[in-house]
Amino acid sequence: MASSLTKDSASTSGSEKTFFGHPRGLATLFLTEMWERFSYYGMRALLPLYLIAPNGLHMNPATATAIYSVYVSLVYLLAMPGGWFGDRVWGPRKTVAVAGVVIMIGHLALALPTQGTFFVGLGLVAIGSGLLKSNISTMVGQLYDGPDDPRRDGGFTIFYMGINVGAFAAPLVIGTVGESVNWHLGFALAAAGMALGLVQFLLGTRHLNERSLVVPKPLSAAERTSTLRKGMIWMAVAAVFYIITVVTGVYTLNWILVPITVAGLIIPIVVLARIKRDKELSAAEQSKMSGYIWFFVAAAIFWMIYDQGGSTLAIFADSSADNTVFGWEFPVSWYQSVNPVLIMALAPVFAAFWLALNRRGKEPSTIVKFSSGLVLVGASFFLFLAPLMIATDGHKAAAMWLVAIYFVQTVAELTLSPVGLSVTTKMAPAKYASQMMGVWFLAVTAGDCTTGLLSIAGVDLNGTGIVALQAALAVAAGAAIFMYRGKVKKLMGDVH
Repeated sequence: MASSLTKDSASTSGSEKTFFGHPRGLATLFLTEMWERFSYYGMRALLPLYLIAPNGLHMNPATATAIYSVYVSLVYLLAMPGGWFGDRVWGPRKTVAVAGVVIMIGHLALALPTQGTFFVGLGLVAIGSGLLKSNISTMVGQLYDGPDDPRRDGGFTIFYMGINVGAFAAPLVIGTVGESVNWHLGFALAAAGMALGLVQFLLGTRHLNERSLVVPKPLSAAERTSTLRKGMIWMAVAAVFYIITVVTGVYTLNWILVPITVAGLIIPIVVLARIKRDKELSAAEQSKMSGYIWFFVAAAIFWMIYDQGGSTLAIFADSSADNTVFGWEFPVSWYQSVNPVLIMALAPVFAAFWLALNRRGKEPSTIVKFSSGLVLVGASFFLFLAPLMIATDGHKAAAMWLVAIYFVQTVAELTLSPVGLSVTTKMAPAKYASQMMGVWFLAVTAGDCTTGLLSIAGVDLNGTGIVALQAALAVAAGAAIFMYRGKVKKLMGDVH
């Protein structure tokens, strides 16, 4: 990466190194995020396949999908307390360093060939990812001179490219080793990736803004004691409860999965209700929150379908797809590289397209983009019906069917996800400005927990009926937002 560093012509000393014209610390955070995403997406690509493999945990597809969905939902659910730790306890820099260690230990636990350590590892990776997710983005922002720094948006664009570079490479490396050589060696490679990211982060911290060491709103001594006491009480209650279920012989995996999925649906409702009922909000802020709930529910439906690309579609590919190109067979996990490479290819095209339409005064509104994303993700599952119907009586569906589904879902993501992030920041009440990004992540949690509950209930998510139902739900939600766009626009107030 040294070749990417250039001399900053704007530097007064003429010797300060930059990263593509941005602060040198961006290289540190770019590489940290790249390696963390490499470890995360590599493990995630292997996860459902390992769970159903005869030489893995040999679970049924419904249980594998439930575990996968609960795991992904936890990562996003824990982003909120992760941000809280950065704001109140350790500060962003220390929180990211601790997160890297926790993630690395989690992947090492996954590499051990026992079921108990495997689930401990999943929990540790989810906790570490939650701690890292919010705080590393905060540190990127701290590299610049406030929100009006003209380099800021470009810096975040480069940073998010690191996510997709890591996500693209991970299935090709970790997936290949895990599927073709040894599952646990694949998980060990994920640990090695996080270790590389952690080492270069610690070596490069001198290039970060000093504010990343500061705890913005440190807990008082009384708050720290109270928080610790409450945390210990809840941990003790949970420990006693699960010890009793194990000792009495009634424990099953659902004793873990069901509470998490239910919590993943209840917590977003409670958080939104608490913000909506806050009497300190102005009438305009109350209206915007009412409008935001429309977007939140629609986003939950979107992520419910979209995130099945790593579970439902992967399991289908493993059992019912002809995973070959020109007669050459490739690992199933490679499908998970399709989305990030398409993101890298199409994101600049979309950005230029919206800009061109804007110059002509024809750029679609936020509501139209959002509804289009929902319709498109629904269309991807209508498209999924074709390979499902082909793969009967021993036939295999062509790999390009799955590539086409991932393509449509990527277009849907580029239409909806950036808009969702933008509208979240624009419609956030001033009092909750720093918390609303965590609220947006809760839409992912709610969507994945819905998938998890369906799987726990024994629903075959690779069945044509349930696939068609989900597709119809997404299209209907998109159509509803479009039909009621006047009402939603009115609730949005001055946000356009």
